[in-house]
Amino acid sequence: MTSREATGFLPLADMGDAAQLADRAKVWGWALIQWPWLLRSLSGGRKADKARLLARLQLAEDALPNLGSWKADCFLLHAIVDAIEALRPRHVVELGCGASSLVAGRALALNGGGLLTSFDQHAGFVEATQGWLEGHGISADLRPAPLGEPPLNWPGRWYRLGALPERIELLIVDGPPWTEHPFVRGAAECLFERLAVGGQVLLDDAARPGERVVVARWAKRWPGMRFERPRGGTKGLVVGTRVF
Repeated sequence: MTSREATGFLPLADMGDAAQLADRAKVWGWALIQWPWLLRSLSGGRKADKARLLARLQLAEDALPNLGSWKADCFLLHAIVDAIEALRPRHVVELGCGASSLVAGRALALNGGGLLTSFDQHAGFVEATQGWLEGHGISADLRPAPLGEPPLNWPGRWYRLGALPERIELLIVDGPPWTEHPFVRGAAECLFERLAVGGQVLLDDAARPGERVVVARWAKRWPGMRFERPRGGTKGLVVGTRVF
């Protein structure tokens, strides 16, 4: 996120008239369950962790915005850098752009190159983030992707993604927001077939009850994927690795 303002509790509003009343009821019902996790997520991590991240990326102290809540926290951002350093990916696909786009783009530049393709439903935000990255000399392909019908019978609305790389080595899932539906990020599995063997998917906000349901379903549907929950961070993270 390019904003220097304090982090808000909710993501950017994007609920269209097409949202079903049943889904709205589920969102607010799950909000009553998830509020402890949402409250904890307002912290973006320790200042020392943020400083260490900026040092890893050779960026200025003011390069990153306020973190936390619907923005990425330091734990996810360090995990992105770890994955890029280990995998040296040619193609990274990101769902939900912002601070993670700057981090991924910079990490790619420092580790042999590679293309970041990032999608977000807010066209104005995509444009602002693209300019922010360019101001730091970071190259990435950021695209607006309006929300529409979800694939594979998942609820909520999903990105209209358009053209994608045939092979993806790293998939970062940080959208759409939970206010679409608690299980909406489950539809990211529509990209798992493109994931290279040895490639990884990083699911942010994985401590929330909705994302726990999503990961349980993924594990049943994708026996060729191994899912792990590294300890740390304020919002939880699941790392999925395609083993065959």
